Formats: sequence, structure tokens, C-alpha cells
Amino acid sequence: MADDPMRRGSDKGRSVRAAIRRELAVDDSAHEGSEPAPEHAESRTIVEIDHVSLAFDMPILEDVSFQACEGETVAIVGESGTGKSTILKLILRLLVPDRGQVRIDGEDITSLTFDEALLVRQKMGMVFQGAALFDSMTVFENVAYPLREHTQMDEDEIEGRVREKLEFVDLDPDQVMEQFPAELSGGMRKRVGVARGMANNPEIMLYDEPTSGLDPLTTATITKLIMKLQRELGVTSVVVSHDIRSVFRMASKVALLHDRRISFFGTPEEMSGTDDRYLNDFLGGASA
Repeated sequence: MADDPMRRGSDKGRSVRAAIRRELAVDDSAHEGSEPAPEHAESRTIVEIDHVSLAFDMPILEDVSFQACEGETVAIVGESGTGKSTILKLILRLLVPDRGQVRIDGEDITSLTFDEALLVRQKMGMVFQGAALFDSMTVFENVAYPLREHTQMDEDEIEGRVREKLEFVDLDPDQVMEQFPAELSGGMRKRVGVARGMANNPEIMLYDEPTSGLDPLTTATITKLIMKLQRELGVTSVVVSHDIRSVFRMASKVALLHDRRISFFGTPEEMSGTDDRYLNDFLGGASA
């Protein structure tokens, strides 16, 4: 019988899903006995995208809806150019949808003034692709930047907060605070970016390709760090990523963006167990 490329893709997708299920089982076993994420009396919705549509020269998003509850990590995945990073810009209120609402803590932010949007944005920390640190600033100055911009903290308080956040991301403040980004490895720069995003103690963390360009060991370190934020601090996170294996380890829910819409929204276990043809092919291709 002639070799069928579509069948090969489906077979690969099934093998990838089986491998991911095995990794999820290993991760669950590794977390047994660890301190659980803070429990909440009610599952409060922190970030909600409600029937959002957006077009520039052509449609980018059409009738997109999903939500992230308190303490959840929602990962947005999909092919390149499908509008994943655009969703982060909508949450940050850097863009306004043509239709629909974006709600943060139950508040529709689409009609806010510039100053009102700035206040809402202070509830969020952002980790950019490539960390996006200021090259001319030391590690200390990078992490302290949002504190100086948005708080009335004095210098002693700022130094204490910077040290606290660097320690949380497993960096030694005495070793790294006076270094410049160019002196750090890619993984260290990414961790400094996370520390800067955390500086204001935000209730929401947004990540744009947090593991892009990193080696497997450093990818695992960053993935575990995002999980640590969820487990220990109850931070609500929205992560845009192409790294399916990392996504399946860190995410409470996964949103698959396809053809301008959310074509799947559910747990990693539900995603790995589906027989949907496109999902099957996407999982196979994403691991190639």
C-alpha cells in the first residue's frame, strides 16, 4: 500500500500524545508531597476574553473567548501568525478589539482611558520574548525599574524587593545585581526578566514565548519557575508558546488558536486524549 503522508502525521500525533501523557504522569509523581497551590473558596475569573474580534488589513481574531481563573496557568498555542501575541496585547490593553470585551478582575477594560488602563496594567507583569532587558542597565536597575516607575518605595525597600525577586528565581543577588545583561547566559537573562515582571507583586503574569531559543535544560528551568509562581504564590498566568512539551507541563488549561478562533480549550490531559484530526496533526508537527 502506498505511503500516506496524512496517515504518517496522524500516527506521529498519536505517538506524541502518548509520550506527553507519560511525561504528565512523571510530573504528577514528582509533585507528590510538594506544597500545593493556595486554595481559594471560589474560583474567581481573573482574565476573560469574551467574544473578541479584531482586524487590521484582514481579520486576525474572530469571536475568540476563553478565561483564566485565579491561580491558573492558561497557555495559548497555535501556528505562527495566528494572533497569539495579539491576545497578550489585548489583555495589556495595548490594543482594543473591534467587538467583544476584555475583562480583568471582572472589569471591562476596552473603554478605559489611557490613565485608567495604566492602573489596570499595574496588576500585570510581562515577560517578553528574549527577556527584553535594558542593555545599559545592571540587573539591579532592570528589576528595580518598574518599582521606581510605579511605586513610592524608597531605595532600601527597592533593594529588598529586588533581592527577594532574584532569590525567588534562583539567582544570587550578590553575584548578579551589578552585572549587565550581556554578561549573563540566556537562561539567566530570562530569569531576570521574570524577576522584573514579578517586581510589583502582580496578580497576573503574561509570558510571550518564555522558552524560545533556550536549550532543553534551561527550558525545563523556566517551565518549573512558571509552575512555582502558580503553586507557591497563586499567580494567574497567560503563556504564549510554541513549546508543546513545556506547555503540557506548566498549563492548567490550553487554548488552541486556529483559523482566527479558539478551536480547543481544555486541560492538557483532555488535549492529549482527543482524536480531533487537526489537533492530532498539530501535536505531531509541534514536536518535530
